[in-house]
Amino acid sequence: MAGPSWLERLRAARKSVLLQDGRRKVHYLFEDGREMAEEYDVETSQLVARKWREKTALGRLGKWQVEVGEPTLPPGGALESELIKESSSNPIFVRRDAPTSFQWRIRNLPYPKEVYSVSVEKEQRCCVVRTTNKKLESEASQSHSSPCSLVLRQQNVGVSIDMGSPFKRYYKKFLIPDMDRYQLPLDAAALSFTYANATLIITYRKPKEILAAEEELRKELKKIKAANDGDGECKTQ
Repeated sequence: MAGPSWLERLRAARKSVLLQDGRRKVHYLFEDGREMAEEYDVETSQLVARKWREKTALGRLGKWQVEVGEPTLPPGGALESELIKESSSNPIFVRRDAPTSFQWRIRNLPYPKEVYSVSVEKEQRCCVVRTTNKKLESEASQSHSSPCSLVLRQQNVGVSIDMGSPFKRYYKKFLIPDMDRYQLPLDAAALSFTYANATLIITYRKPKEILAAEEELRKELKKIKAANDGDGECKTQ
């Protein structure tokens, strides 16, 4: 017997809504104890942020994991500030959606558009970004320095950056969680990308099933009476 659909799970979740700083902030508490927090622009109803949190094996609340929007920076500290400064030139991966598409931006990529290849791996249900310029690859392979690899655990995202050459090779795999939640197949024809200002912008066109579900969810969220900033307790449904 099939389990409840993602839209049904959203409807069944305990929800709190707060209007603050021009955003409709929605907190979801699911039956399994997981939490999801979303933020929508009040005027456009566009999703601008989504993050997740669940309890650890010891029953404590874990850290929020960002899925959509800018990553949350840690509290300022001398060591943390230095780490952020040192990594400021490294590629930065951020998801920022549009009304009819999922979008990701990878900043600090210095090569022209022709260097990059973006593809769909249907069996692994993920997208892959890689550099394909033969000159870059040959230069990197001639270097005697060992490569440096970084793997991001969140959402099984993988990044590999060859630091052994002035011509860095870039490789990244990332998931589209929304497609998994709605159990829809990936379509290579829906994937495209462009490049400008040292930023690779990847776009995946939303299928009609997700567009319809998102529209229905927006209507339902607007029906929930929201608390305004300063009212104190959020309205819950």
